[in-house]
Amino acid sequence: MRRLTRTKIVSTLGPASSTEERLAQMFAAGVDVFRINFSHGSHADHAERVRMIRALEERTGRPIGILADMQGPKLRVGSFAAGRVQLAAGSAFRFDLASAPGDSGRVELPHPEIFAALAPGAILLLDDGKLRLEVTACGDDYADTKVLVGGPLSDHKGVNLPNVRLDISPLTAKDRDDLAFAVGIGVTFIGLSFVQRPEDVSEARDLIGGKARVLAKLEKPSAIHHLDRIVELADALMVARGDLGVEMPTEDVPVLQRRIVRACRRAGKPVIVATQMLESMIQTPTPTRAEASDVANAVYEGADAVMLSGETAVGAYPIEVVTIMERIIMRAEGDPAFSRTVRLDESPPEATEADAITSAARQAAETIGASAILTYTSSGDTTLRAARERPPVPILALTTDREVARSLSLTWGVHPVFIDQARTFRDMSSIAEQRALREGFAEPGSRVVFLAGFPVGSTVNTLRISEVF
Repeated sequence: MRRLTRTKIVSTLGPASSTEERLAQMFAAGVDVFRINFSHGSHADHAERVRMIRALEERTGRPIGILADMQGPKLRVGSFAAGRVQLAAGSAFRFDLASAPGDSGRVELPHPEIFAALAPGAILLLDDGKLRLEVTACGDDYADTKVLVGGPLSDHKGVNLPNVRLDISPLTAKDRDDLAFAVGIGVTFIGLSFVQRPEDVSEARDLIGGKARVLAKLEKPSAIHHLDRIVELADALMVARGDLGVEMPTEDVPVLQRRIVRACRRAGKPVIVATQMLESMIQTPTPTRAEASDVANAVYEGADAVMLSGETAVGAYPIEVVTIMERIIMRAEGDPAFSRTVRLDESPPEATEADAITSAARQAAETIGASAILTYTSSGDTTLRAARERPPVPILALTTDREVARSLSLTWGVHPVFIDQARTFRDMSSIAEQRALREGFAEPGSRVVFLAGFPVGSTVNTLRISEVF
């Protein structure tokens, strides 16, 4: 089951893809991590999906990551007496806490925290940004606005507040219940929605208690102001372009995508580029040329993974879309300019022994024409450091910890393998070389670069070049 691509594919499960047959077909087509969206479905549905993924993992012998994506706080207006109103540009409109059905002049906004954060001049976006209103006056329980961009508004449409920081946790009561359940059924990553500040990541980490990795979704402009600290605290990140594109000018999103990817690469943290990558394939069997370019650009930027959402959750072509995404990745990575492009933004190694050794491993692999870099890791750190270098050869990561192996399924260029404990350095080296042969990363007579920490569990401190027999 060796992958021929270095950029990973994350695929969302839903009604179109939640059978054992479909899961197996999608995995064979190129999926490395499956995403379960806790905004939809019951706990029983999610538990069954996890069971099927773990059964697939057992059959294939390949670690598979599972991302449990929390819904996060959903800010919505109340209901209207007529179910729908038309807001005209230039008209006045009020939001308040009254539970009475709304009309063309007002509607309930059942979120006191919004009123507490508003000030005159603030902008409210409704229905994914289709309507735009400016606050003219506000208090603890109301906001008077002027409609800048009008249109139809119906029951329970979403509200976005660009550049307004709300004093709310990204984890609602529902999220806390979902998080505890997801950790209990053995997911790999917890996706934290609507992160605004570093404290949000710390809060989630405390709740998870080390039982899963924290994946911070960057979809709020306020999070960008704390980007480096959020990257430092999270285990992985996602460029969630959908909400970013609502709360920020569309033209800013590609620039922010590149900035976030570069920040994650500097820190050696896996990063996913998500939202609308091949969205036309929800209904059609082929993507647009622009979508293909979008996926390829994420590959050229060096993102660890690209993600499919509705394309595999509810789309008509869940297998085909994975196949096409893998083909686009392979074509981009096969470009002679790819290896130069993907390393243009690399950061110099830190002045540590571990960074010196992993940087030397990449240079050694290039110089001797190694077939692979082999890492023996107990925490995943050695492998993440090696992947940060974006070496020209694949990385075979060997670990005795199943959860570490599963988490590395998201990391660029890494093929994780679960193995039994080695007692000596000679055992480590021998096991690594034999698995390189078995997994198709080396042939008899080829050379490999081996990285490990010794004694077992130490930070990487050993580099060895060997010929495989």
